[in-house]
Amino acid sequence: MAQQRQFAAPRPRATKIRLATTRRRSQLAYMVPPSPLDDPKTAAHAWARYRRLMKWMMLVTVTMVVGSLYVLYRSNGLVSIHFYIATALGIGFAMLLTSALMGLVFLSSGTGHDGAISDKLEEERNR
Repeated sequence: MAQQRQFAAPRPRATKIRLATTRRRSQLAYMVPPSPLDDPKTAAHAWARYRRLMKWMMLVTVTMVVGSLYVLYRSNGLVSIHFYIATALGIGFAMLLTSALMGLVFLSSGTGHDGAISDKLEEERNR
């Protein structure tokens, strides 16, 4: 009877995280232009403006939900509580999601973050 050899599964080696050298960092800094949002003062101002916008949009959303529920109640009467809950959630979710995404677009555009992006395709077309 031959003895069966049992092979142990190879132990995973611990991977070491190698920090980039100073030369590599300078190359990366040259390749990617800095964003204005990298500055903490500019970023704080931009995010404060975004929060202010979202507070106003929350007020507008609550006003619109209450107004639409009032109009629905006046035209239909008391149909079902589930109808009013679904309507309120649908209008509220749609308005808040839209305002959050548009607010992020305004934040990106208003701080100059969009202008800091390098377009490699445009550079290739110009060659």
